[in-house]
Amino acid sequence: MAPDGTALTHSPATRADIARSVRRRIALRLLPFLFVLYVVAFVDRMNIGAAALEMPHDLGFSERVVGTGAGIFFFGYFLLQIPGALVAERWSARRWIGRVMIAWGILTLLMAFIHTAREFYLVRFFVGAAEEAGFFPAVVVYLSHWFRKRDRAKALAVFYAAMPLSFVIGSPLAGVLLGISWFGLRGWRWLFVLEGVPAIVLGLVAIVYLTDWPREARWLGPEERGWITAQLDEEKKAIHRVRRYSVWQALGHRDVILLTLCYFCAATGSYGIGFWLPTIFKRLSGKSDMAVTLLASLPYLAGFVSQQLNGWHSDRKQERRWHAAMPTLLAGAALFLAIRFESHVGLSIFFFVLVGATYYAFHPVFWAMPTEFLSESAAAASIGLINSVGNLGGFVGPFVLGFIVNRTHSFSAGLWYLVGNFLASGILMLSVHTGRRSVKAEG
Repeated sequence: MAPDGTALTHSPATRADIARSVRRRIALRLLPFLFVLYVVAFVDRMNIGAAALEMPHDLGFSERVVGTGAGIFFFGYFLLQIPGALVAERWSARRWIGRVMIAWGILTLLMAFIHTAREFYLVRFFVGAAEEAGFFPAVVVYLSHWFRKRDRAKALAVFYAAMPLSFVIGSPLAGVLLGISWFGLRGWRWLFVLEGVPAIVLGLVAIVYLTDWPREARWLGPEERGWITAQLDEEKKAIHRVRRYSVWQALGHRDVILLTLCYFCAATGSYGIGFWLPTIFKRLSGKSDMAVTLLASLPYLAGFVSQQLNGWHSDRKQERRWHAAMPTLLAGAALFLAIRFESHVGLSIFFFVLVGATYYAFHPVFWAMPTEFLSESAAAASIGLINSVGNLGGFVGPFVLGFIVNRTHSFSAGLWYLVGNFLASGILMLSVHTGRRSVKAEG
């Protein structure tokens, strides 16, 4: 009997039909909506990079002030990752995700009305606390409630596609908004207003639309609910037969610590480039703000393609470690070449595009790894730890790059620092034991 009382005495052909049906229906129901949520989240997070083309001049902020404000977001982000992930596991992911979105939408609106560096720092801190108060780890935990291990990298690739595509969507949008001036407000202020409202609306929708567990899904048939619930329960039992970790044991696990350090280095490199990329392209090309925002979208468009391919290939081969390590090693090599050929504008921009193409392939495979050997609260807490500590690199990258630019009036030295972080991330990934083999499930 399935957990909901449904008999599972089907022929192999019938089981295969049910498996295909339920996997397709879950993917179509959940992934497009979660994708949209993360687009809105990431556009709201990174719109500060586009605003930095105008805001420093209007408010008299130096590169150091802007870099600090961009990075201080991640201190607020740091505080609530583990509690947020545990709330999603033990209470309700849909309610938590919805409430978080409403809060960050309101705070994003407040960014439109700052005037001083102190106000800038304060609002950015609380935007980080509200926007990512477990939103991302809650979604990773949520997907583990619906997708089997062998399907998880593909599912995460679809969800994580929102990160690069948010730049593809957000950069041209930002370029348009920067050119407007309505009711006495400059374009960068309208950027925050018009990108904060969707988060509030979608937060309300998420509470109604999402379903916490397969057993509660009235949009699945009884046999479909029974099949996916039985599959996921069997995976948990397989993990527990090896070892059942408490939350504290999981947080001290060797591979969890290595994954945390790996993600910290990767995030330092990514956010350091992502925040300053419009400014770097502006200095390289001398083009208009609109042209620069369009150029800045190219690395993320390339990253969207590579992450889908890498997630699919990792699931097909049931291998995680090398599929996560190679992208960051290649990103470091591509960034090295972008610096080396900075005097050749077209070639340098090509290598920056290659950085995006290689780096974004890393994420869906990386985030499939914690649930390879952990489940339930142990997995939730570990995902929260990795994301919170790792994303402090989101402060370190923009801050260090801004500091070095302020001192040297050049991006080259700071970019060398980011090369080192990408390479360190790949080396740490290869030191992880998890991901050498995966447990294969039916279907």
